[in-house]
Order: sequence, then C-alpha cells, then structure tokens
Amino acid sequence: MSTPPRVLTVAGSDSGGGAGIQADLKTMLALGTHGMSVITAVTAQNSLGVQGAWELPAEAVRAQYRSVVDDIGVQAVKTGMLATAELVETVAGLLAETDAPAVVDPVGVSKHGDALLAASALDSVRTKLLPLATVATPNLDEVTQLTGVRVESEAGMRRAALALLEYGPRWALIKGGHLPGEPVDLLTDGTEEHWLRAPRHDNRHTHGTGCTLASAIAAHLAHGRPVVAAVTAAKEYVTGAIAAGFPLGGGIGPVDHAWALGR
Repeated sequence: MSTPPRVLTVAGSDSGGGAGIQADLKTMLALGTHGMSVITAVTAQNSLGVQGAWELPAEAVRAQYRSVVDDIGVQAVKTGMLATAELVETVAGLLAETDAPAVVDPVGVSKHGDALLAASALDSVRTKLLPLATVATPNLDEVTQLTGVRVESEAGMRRAALALLEYGPRWALIKGGHLPGEPVDLLTDGTEEHWLRAPRHDNRHTHGTGCTLASAIAAHLAHGRPVVAAVTAAKEYVTGAIAAGFPLGGGIGPVDHAWALGR
C-alpha cells in the first residue's frame, strides 16, 4: 500500500469542529492526503462565536512541528491561527528549515469578528512569515490589516495583491467573497493574473471557508500540482463545500468537507 501525500497544518483548534485544525484535517482527508497537525492555540468556539482563546507556549509548538517533520516528513505545510508575534516568528523559523511549499492563511479575525491575531504580531507576519509563503490567502479584512489597502472593487483587489507581494510571497490569493456580486478571488504572482469566479450560493453556513480553502490548496500542492492548478481545484472544492453547508447550533454552521467524497 502506498503512502498518501502528507500535509501539515499549523493552526488553532476550533472546539466546534467547523474551522481551524478540525476543518484542515477533514479537508486533507477528503482530498486524498494524510493530514497532521501542530496546534498553536485552543479556542472555546461554537456557531455563535469565540468565547475564549489560549495560545500554546512556543516550545510546545516547536516540539510538535519537529516531531512530525523529522520523522514523517511533509509535502506541504499550511499555517492558520498563530495568535502572537512569538508564535509567528517560531513558525517562520521552522518553515525556513522545511523543504516543502507553504500556504499561509494570515488569520486575523474569526467569521464572527473575534480577533485571533494580536495587533503586535502583524509586523512579524509581514516580515517573517509572508516571505516564506508559496501562496498567501488573506481575505479582504486581513489584506487591509497587512497592507493598509481597503478593497471595495476588483480593481482594489489588484492593488491589494501587489501590495501584499511586496512582502515576499510567491503568489497572492486575494479572496473577494465579501464584495457584492458573484464571489471572485484573484491569484497573481505580479506577472500573471487568474480571476477565479464561482456562483454565490444562498447559504449562510460558511464557517471555516478560509481554513478549508488554504488546506485544499496545500493538499493539491502535496499531490504535486502547480500553484495555479492547485488553487483552481481548491476553489472548486470549497465552492461545493459552501453549497453543501449545513446548520449547526444557533448561529453560523460549517461548510461540508465531505461533500465530494460520494462523487
């Protein structure tokens, strides 16, 4: 029996199971990879929001990462909630020593608007983490946090992407789902542009979309696909997961990570 591609997520735990480590591992399984995890923070979280968050010590994060990478190895790494400047810099140092593509989801706030990254960590994300990213995947709020560019149109997405690329990622994926009209994402390396469009589904159960998209990109990269093909396939996967999203609890439910398994 052959070993599936291995993907490592470095992110926070979502006790409600819709985002974070839990969403990442479900996505990785659905896309035919072996998911592994480095937990950076524990959240008390449900469909209504985040009630509490506690980051792990840097040495615990470093020990988890080295334990996995040194023995099992990885074909791709995805980062999510890193919470503090110390954890951002710790993870950046580990990524710099890892020969695998890295998908950086610069998680700043939750779907409910809860802060998941200290303001003091933004400069570390810009200068330490983004230069190591194969693909950086900010949403519109996060790209404004990082670059100061406020996006209100597709032209603004292009300006934001170019500003983000100045920090060093190979590719920027600006997620435009919060703009009116059909959801559109812009993938660019500063030379070529790919506008990825999808229908907007009448479904408010979208918790975990950012984590799911970044993990899907990492899974496709681990399969050996080039960046444009990996991001395009990941966009298709997350669009289907949104369409199949389901109610859970009293607030925003999750996307359905298993939607494609029956095809």
